[in-house]
Amino acid sequence: MTATAALGSGARATDSERAVAIFGGGMAGLAAAHELIERGFRVTVYEPEFLGGKARSIPVPGTGAGGRRDLPGEHGFRFFPGTYQHVPETMSRIPTARGGNVLDDHLVVVRDLVLAFDDPGYAPVIVPGALSSFAVADDPLVTVRNFQNAVATGLKLGVDIPAEEMTFFLSRLAVMATSCQERRIGQWENQSWLEFIRAEGKSPAYRRYLAQALVRVTVAAKSELASARTIGQTAVALLTAQTGAIPQYRSNLITGGVDRVLNRPTNEAWIDPWVAYLSARGVEFVLGRGLGGFEIRSGRIESARLTGGDAAVADWYVAALPVDRLMPLLDAPLLRAAPTLEGLRHLREDWMVGIQYYLARPSELPAAHIAVAGSPWAVTGIFQSRSWEADIAAEYGDGRVRECLSVDISEWDAPGALFGKTAKQCTREEIAREVWAQLRDGLNRSGAPIIRDEDLLGWHLDPGITWGAAGIANATPLLVNVAGTYRHRPDAATEIPNLFLCGDHLRTNIDLATMEGANEAGRRAANAILDAAGDSGSRAAIFPLWELPAFDALKDLDRERYRAGQPHLMES
Repeated sequence: MTATAALGSGARATDSERAVAIFGGGMAGLAAAHELIERGFRVTVYEPEFLGGKARSIPVPGTGAGGRRDLPGEHGFRFFPGTYQHVPETMSRIPTARGGNVLDDHLVVVRDLVLAFDDPGYAPVIVPGALSSFAVADDPLVTVRNFQNAVATGLKLGVDIPAEEMTFFLSRLAVMATSCQERRIGQWENQSWLEFIRAEGKSPAYRRYLAQALVRVTVAAKSELASARTIGQTAVALLTAQTGAIPQYRSNLITGGVDRVLNRPTNEAWIDPWVAYLSARGVEFVLGRGLGGFEIRSGRIESARLTGGDAAVADWYVAALPVDRLMPLLDAPLLRAAPTLEGLRHLREDWMVGIQYYLARPSELPAAHIAVAGSPWAVTGIFQSRSWEADIAAEYGDGRVRECLSVDISEWDAPGALFGKTAKQCTREEIAREVWAQLRDGLNRSGAPIIRDEDLLGWHLDPGITWGAAGIANATPLLVNVAGTYRHRPDAATEIPNLFLCGDHLRTNIDLATMEGANEAGRRAANAILDAAGDSGSRAAIFPLWELPAFDALKDLDRERYRAGQPHLMES
């Protein structure tokens, strides 16, 4: 089915063509297209704006000079935790110009974490990213200073968070790790993380760092709202990854760390090779056209209305759209045909948006992520020059920029320290100044400053944040797993036999709004179409969220207790 036929003729593809129309070219839509095109379907992807969705690169217009490309910007820094399995497997099937694949050619290990605090009594510490690694910087003085900071910060944490509270917190993680899935969904899903770890009455440091900051900087969630199941099993999975025990598609890639990043801007390393591969296989990309609604007849989708007045006709339709883009499509005819979609109205989104700072001096730290625990806006980031296989000054901008510090802002509703306003109340310039101040306050407490004002050459805030008569707006909000909402989240198949959904709001094994969740959802949509088509071929692989097998016997015991109406063994 050609793009022209899809847009205007109204002619239906023949049965042999098995045509699929996918609306949305983000992570989920591309994953679904990948699985379907490799299984002989005719796939057309309609995308009104940009392929790659929130993961795409966002070049800063007008910043390139002397033959260099524009400075790289992004919605937020891309990282690939050791818990990811679907995304790396997909990357292994995308060829690159080097003659390899994206997984092998463009994904590199980030070894460590720089943990800073908003409290002046704590010094920043380089924390090893895996139990088998040791945080060593290129500069021996940085290594010595890190050892001193680790001792001082560890001692202060030991005083601020009493030993019995830390032991209790670890016991709550043990409860989650040994809970069966039935209890996780039936009990822990309906509690907030704050309730689950029983933060009320604990020390200020317990509430500030373990109950709130840890959740905000890792999964951009509010502990008083987020599902204990989601947060708890994510924490267990990350701790499992730290052991290096997760059987990845290419297990050698997690040696020495639980985290990986791309070695170039996302489009260069991943999105562009992916789109090129899918195009070569026959995927048709129609840009500048979005989904405006569906025409339903006899309980099936007859055609899809596109923005611009055109129509798309196919055998199967996939809405690979985020929740905020799906909501306007839930008209009465659609809900009559697929009443379970009403549950989408109960889902909630929040903001997590990126800003990049362009610096004249490369970082002296080892390749490491940065988290400023307790910072008012829950800022996290990464210095990208250490992991990129690129000379930033030679390839981007005007030749002066040698470092890109990419930062995520995960809290937009708390007042900042500099202006006393929430991020949503600030101007673009105030946001940039406030975030820089929070980074500086957290990072520059170890003797030699990690970031310096004189190095700052410019910054770039995600252009999806806009200001208008109605105030500030965000074009790309993020689904948050509020306690009790799992039952409202859809599966890939709907009551309409030729309509399918995919996106990180679906029920997935990772159960978190991530690239991994979107990829898994795309695979689930592809498999549902294979089922609907009566296809006898192979299905797209779906990987479980891997946890240590040593806990299986305890989970089996807990399953018996849960079915008998008894509490978890550690709570009885």
